[in-house]
Amino acid sequence: MSRGPFGLGHGIGRRRFLRLGAVAVAGTSALPYARSLFAADAAVSATGPGTFPLVKFPEKTDLILLTDRPPNLETPLKYFRDDITSNEAFFVRWHLGIVPTRVDAGAFELDVAGHVDNELSLSLEDLRTKFEPVSVVAVNQCSGNSRSFFAPRVSGGQWANGAMGNAKWTGVRLKDLLTKAGVKAGAVEVTFKGLDKSPAPSVPDFIKSLTVDKGNDPDVIVAYAMNDKPLPMLNGFPLRLVVPGWFATYWVKALSEIRVTSEPFTGFWMAKAYRVPAKRPLLDETPDALAADTVPIGRMVVRSLIVKPEPGEAVKAGQPYELDGIAFDGGSGIKQVEVSTDGGKSWSKAALGPDHGKFSFRRWKQSWTPRGGGEHTILVRATSNDGESQPDQPKWNRSGYARNVIESLRVTAT
Repeated sequence: MSRGPFGLGHGIGRRRFLRLGAVAVAGTSALPYARSLFAADAAVSATGPGTFPLVKFPEKTDLILLTDRPPNLETPLKYFRDDITSNEAFFVRWHLGIVPTRVDAGAFELDVAGHVDNELSLSLEDLRTKFEPVSVVAVNQCSGNSRSFFAPRVSGGQWANGAMGNAKWTGVRLKDLLTKAGVKAGAVEVTFKGLDKSPAPSVPDFIKSLTVDKGNDPDVIVAYAMNDKPLPMLNGFPLRLVVPGWFATYWVKALSEIRVTSEPFTGFWMAKAYRVPAKRPLLDETPDALAADTVPIGRMVVRSLIVKPEPGEAVKAGQPYELDGIAFDGGSGIKQVEVSTDGGKSWSKAALGPDHGKFSFRRWKQSWTPRGGGEHTILVRATSNDGESQPDQPKWNRSGYARNVIESLRVTAT
């Protein structure tokens, strides 16, 4: 199957204009579900823990700009006051400099090849009409979410707490595609490649892999819809791999190729990048004693966040205030959330909101009346159904992955 060339991406000139390279697929852009990404204007306000500006990209509301090439955009905390994160507010994470900006959905095909009996080239229409549709509500969280809070500081995108989102994903089971292709005996892994490219030939394509067993997990899907709408271009239109409970590095965007292998995959993004200390659940090491035994990062760890009030927000002393937040883990679901409003001296169970499934955000709320003016420290910790809880001290690893220390927030009552 043939595809048009990738063009070169460009950065935001003085944070006013972004022109991204195009991905063209043979055919006319007038066909159903065709998507294009053209330009973005940046706002002049600043936000986040530093001076990151707010920007508005196509199909997006104002998000926090970390980088413009590739586009990496963080979701402000206020959008996590909804159980489901809207498509417009959903964070964006790309690795390579040339991202797809236009895909002709009428001509697009997904290839399933490699160690199989029948290689497939499936159109979007094939996926929608020839396979059983399934949906899952699941958190998509960058491995480096909250990296800016690591001490000592580590390299990489300096995300605060907004490199994540929770959405309803709809598509087809990866297992059904593999069954249709007929995986041969001796198959070991399944690899996934998208349409993004690097302008530097020395940079390897972004390819991730799962074991065949994980690929046959019925929870893993190839999604063509996000919150009952076509995927936004920046979130992986037209297809995205969804691996519920696992960090977002496996959620390959603009998915175009699935390949079954008879040998372990040793590509850069598995063998060198996105690796963590083998010790779980804390994935910790120290700068002067780096772990010798590392493995590819996989399942998420349990964590919780306070989303209301936000940092810097003042509350009224002597008046009831509803604390609000979210909790989630790697797929066992949330058993309980506890809140302390006195800096950890005492704890009480928060009320949990509706259960949207074991891979979803779980809302928690707690009524609090500040007894006096001045500074108060609020803490929150979650425990999952499989017994995993948040540590009371932050752990460190060289890549700034999987932060899940008990969250704290200093609030001023007036």
